[in-house]
Amino acid sequence: MIRQYIDPLKDLGGLLLTVEKPARYTGGEYGMLAKCGASFQTVIAFPDLYELGMSNQALRILYNRINALNDISCDRVFAPAPDFEKLLKEKHIPLYALDTGLTLRGADMLMFTLGYELGINSALTILDTAGIALRREERAEDAPIIIAGGPCVSNPLPYARFIDLFWIGEAEDEFFILLEQLRHDKAGGAKRAELVSRLAAHPSVWLAGKKKAVRAVYTGFSERKFPAPVFPVPSIKVTQHHGVVEIMRGCPNGCRFCHAGIWYRPMRQKNARAVFDEAAECISKTGFREISLSSLSSGDYRYIDNLIDALNAKFGKNRISFQLPSLYISTFSLPILEKISKVRKSGLTFAVETPLTDWQAAINKDISMDSISSIMKEAKSNGWRSAKLYFMIGLPVGDDKTAEDEALINFVKELSERTRLKFSVNVGVFVPKPHTPFQYSAQIEEGRARLMLNHIRDALKKQGHKVSVHDPFTALVEGLIARGDEDTGIIIEEAYRSGCRLDAWTEYFQKEIWREVFSRHREHIERITGARNFREKLVWDIISSRVSKKYIVSEAEKSHKCKINDVSCIQNCTEKCGVCSKECGIVENNIRLDNIYSENLEKIVSVKDPDTYRIVFSFSKEGRAVFLPHLALVEVFSMAFLRAGIPALYTAGFNPLPRLDFAAPLSLGIKASGEIASVDTERPFNSGDFILQLNSVLPEGIVITGALNCMIPSGAKKHSAASLLWGFEYASNGVPEIVEARDEKAYRQEKCGGSLYELSRLRVLAKSESGPASYMDVYRRLYP
Repeated sequence: MIRQYIDPLKDLGGLLLTVEKPARYTGGEYGMLAKCGASFQTVIAFPDLYELGMSNQALRILYNRINALNDISCDRVFAPAPDFEKLLKEKHIPLYALDTGLTLRGADMLMFTLGYELGINSALTILDTAGIALRREERAEDAPIIIAGGPCVSNPLPYARFIDLFWIGEAEDEFFILLEQLRHDKAGGAKRAELVSRLAAHPSVWLAGKKKAVRAVYTGFSERKFPAPVFPVPSIKVTQHHGVVEIMRGCPNGCRFCHAGIWYRPMRQKNARAVFDEAAECISKTGFREISLSSLSSGDYRYIDNLIDALNAKFGKNRISFQLPSLYISTFSLPILEKISKVRKSGLTFAVETPLTDWQAAINKDISMDSISSIMKEAKSNGWRSAKLYFMIGLPVGDDKTAEDEALINFVKELSERTRLKFSVNVGVFVPKPHTPFQYSAQIEEGRARLMLNHIRDALKKQGHKVSVHDPFTALVEGLIARGDEDTGIIIEEAYRSGCRLDAWTEYFQKEIWREVFSRHREHIERITGARNFREKLVWDIISSRVSKKYIVSEAEKSHKCKINDVSCIQNCTEKCGVCSKECGIVENNIRLDNIYSENLEKIVSVKDPDTYRIVFSFSKEGRAVFLPHLALVEVFSMAFLRAGIPALYTAGFNPLPRLDFAAPLSLGIKASGEIASVDTERPFNSGDFILQLNSVLPEGIVITGALNCMIPSGAKKHSAASLLWGFEYASNGVPEIVEARDEKAYRQEKCGGSLYELSRLRVLAKSESGPASYMDVYRRLYP
C-alpha cells in the first residue's frame, strides 16, 4: 500500500535536527499554493538543493501558473542532501512534496526542470528516494508520468532512459492548456497510458521513438496577463535571495557560444508598464528589498535607464534596490550603474570571455581594451574600487600558435596597468552546446585545460589578483551529457548507482567515481566530446529550435573567419535565422515611463537624537517554524514588515536593514510561546494594527501574540531588548521552570541530553527591581 501523505513533524519529528538545514524539508513558507484534493495532482521537481531550487524563476512560473488552474494542484520537491536521503531510507519514508506532504508516487505527474546538465543525478535521487523506478520502461501503471523541460532538454537523448516525455521550449501557455486537457481526460476515466498518448501527440513534446518535436515559444511574453510568479517566499536564505522580474527573453547579441541566446529566440522585451506593475507586486507580496531585473543582456532593454528612474522614484524611499544581473559591455553605462546603486552599491562585472580582438570577433563579441579600460577608469573616479572579469578557455578560436593562457594573462596585466585596479578573475572551461554555431566543435582536453588554468592562476595571483577557476573534469562531464546520445544514459546511471549525487556542488562531486566510470567508456566519451562536420546528422536534430540549420552553419563559418555579425536578433534584421513568423516575432519595449510616477526619491535628513517610536512584541514559534534558525527568523520578520506595510525604520549604510531587536536568540528545534522582539518605526503605528497586519503575512508556525507601543523621547536612554534580559521560563515534561540566562545552556543539557525538540520556552523574562518580570511591564515603566 503506497503511503499517500507524509507529515514531517509526526513522521520524523526531532530526527530532523540530525540533518543539516532541516527547514529545507518542512515547508510552511508564506504563500504556499498547492491544493489538497485537486483532481489532477502535479509536483514540480527541481534537481538540486532547496536553496538553488527556490531561486529558480522557471520553478516559480510553473508553480504559480499551474496552481491558478481550476482543480489542478502543483506542489514542490527538491533533491535531498545525502544526510536526509539516508534518514528517509533508514525510516522507510518516501520523499514527499513540501506544501501538502503528498508522496511523489501519489502524484499524477512529476515535472523536472533541467537547467544544468549535472542536475540529472539529482533527478535520479528524487526518483529513487520517492520509490519510483529509475528506468522509464520499468514503471508500472500506477507510477506518475515523468516529464522534463528546461534548456538542457534541447538534447533529450541522454535523459531518455529515465524520463517518460520531454516538453520542448517555454511552458506558457501551451503546456498549461495541455494540463487542463489531461485533467479532463483523467476525470473521464483515462489511465496513465492514455494520458501519455495525449501528451505525445503535442508537437512540442518528444519521447523515445518520435521523429521530431518543435520548440514552443511564448508569444504573449511582452504583455502582463497574469499575476507575478512570486510564491512561495522562502523562509531561509536561498542562493539568489531577492525578487525577480523578467524583463526580456532572448538576446539581441548573438554570441556564438551561448546556448540560451539561440534557445530563447526571438528577443522579446516586456512592456515597461508591465515590468513596473510586476515589480510593485513582487515587492508587496514577497517583502524582498532587492529586485533583479532579469534577462540575458539587461542593458539592451529599450529605455532601461528610464525604467530604473521610475522604479527608484517609486520605491527608493522604502530602501528597495534594483539590480541588472547581466550587462553586455557594449551597452554598459556608468549612469545606469549609478542609478541601480542608489540604495545598494553593486559590483562591476565584465564578461570578457576571450582576450584577443580576432577571438572576440569569432565568438561575435567586440570588447576592446580601450573601451573596457575607459569604463573602469570612469567607475574608479566615481567610487568603485574593484571589478570582476569572466573568461573562458577552450573556445574554438584562434590557432595553436597563440597560447590562450598567455593572451589572457597579458590582457589582465595591461588592463590593471591602465586602470590601477586589482581584479577578481573567474576562468571557466568552454563546453560546446547543441543548437549553437559551436555545436560542431571539439571540447578542450582535460589535461590541456588544467595546465592552462594552473598557469593563469599562478601568474595572476603573483600580480595581486584574486583568481578562481572551474574544474576541467567537471566541464568534461557536462560536455558529455550536453551532446550525448542514448548510450550516455548508461554512463549516468552507472555513476548514480556508484554513489554520485548533487554533482553541481564541489563538496558533493564524486570525481573519482566519475573517473572510474569514464575509464570503462573511453571510446564513447572521445566520440561525444570530439568534433563534428557540418554535413553530419546530429543526434539532437530530432529537436527543432526553430533556428535553421543553414543559419547555424553560416554562423560557424563566420566564426572560423573571425567575422562579426553586426545584426543578430533585432527588428528588421537582414540575416534571417528562421525563428520569426506571423505568430512569433521580435518585440521591443516602446513605452517610456516619464510620467508614471512623479514623486522624487526622498532626501534622508539626519537628526542627531530624534524621538524613537518602538513596537515591542511577543510571538510564538511552533510547528514547522521550530526548524528555522535565528538568522532566518530575522529575515522572515524583515520581509514580513514590508509585506504588512509596517513603516519600519532602517539602518544607514551599505545594506540597510530594519531596526529589529530580539531579546534572545532561540536555538533550532525549541518550541516557544512567548519570545520578545522590538522594531523601531518611522512614525507612530498602532500596535493592534501591527498584530493583525503582520499575522496575515507570516509563515506557518509564527504568530504575534501581543504588542506594545512605546515612544522613547529624545535624550532618553534607548534600552535594547537584550540589555534587559534576565532569563526564561521553560517547560520540560509539562513542568514550568524559571531559568536565569546565565544558566540556560546547562539547563538545556540537563533536561534534553542534546536533543531540543521536546523542550518549550514559555516566556522571555526581563530584569526589574523586584526580580524577573514581563517585558511588557518593564517597557511600560521605562517609557510610560
